[in-house]
Amino acid sequence: MSMKILALDSSGLVASVAIVEEDNLIAEYTVNYKKTHSQTLLPMLEAVKEMVELDLSTVDAIAVAKGPGSFTGLRIGSATAKGLGLAMNCPIVEVPTVDGLAYNLFGTDKIVCPIMDARRGQVYTGLYEFVRCGREEYRMEALKEQCAVSISEIIASINEEGRSVVFLGDGVPVFADRIREEIKVPYSFAPAHMNKQRAGAVGTLACQYYKEGKMVSAAEHEPEYLRLSQAERERMEKGL
Repeated sequence: MSMKILALDSSGLVASVAIVEEDNLIAEYTVNYKKTHSQTLLPMLEAVKEMVELDLSTVDAIAVAKGPGSFTGLRIGSATAKGLGLAMNCPIVEVPTVDGLAYNLFGTDKIVCPIMDARRGQVYTGLYEFVRCGREEYRMEALKEQCAVSISEIIASINEEGRSVVFLGDGVPVFADRIREEIKVPYSFAPAHMNKQRAGAVGTLACQYYKEGKMVSAAEHEPEYLRLSQAERERMEKGL
């Protein structure tokens, strides 16, 4: 029996559900529209399940974009994954959101820089490259692990690398002008079918993690925010 992973990503503006079976993307339902993920994620999952006649008992693991990202979106995705994992007695493979985004551009010879708008002048970002390890295989490696920094800080890191870069993520339209002003290396912006979160990429990367034993129980899973929520920041500023 081949490995089957059910993947969820609701970390940003996009809601996405996928079923990945080894080297096959069996189904993917991705919506980038102004509805809340609490309205969309479970109906999308149900639609995919019905379309491919998925027997949930055949799923080996649930993959979820664990953060960073939208606080509300992450909570909805994590709660859904956790509930499914507990109900199905299934482990959860936690995929860092920025890593999952970068994986959309698998195999490129350029540096990959995902940028998600983190508000307050910051982005959730990181720097990645794909390194050949054998005649048939590439492996994604982080030059800079996912972090929350200013757009100028990540551009400075790219300039230091001195190599061509591809940007993707919902932060691109927000910071495109700043990128054009400050970047000193050749750059491009990923096209529409590659430039946002996709559960297919999360699920595919999760297959690799699963084989490496990188998983947690549903009870152990928690999202990773990288930053305090606005409510927590306001409490701290008031000294509460």
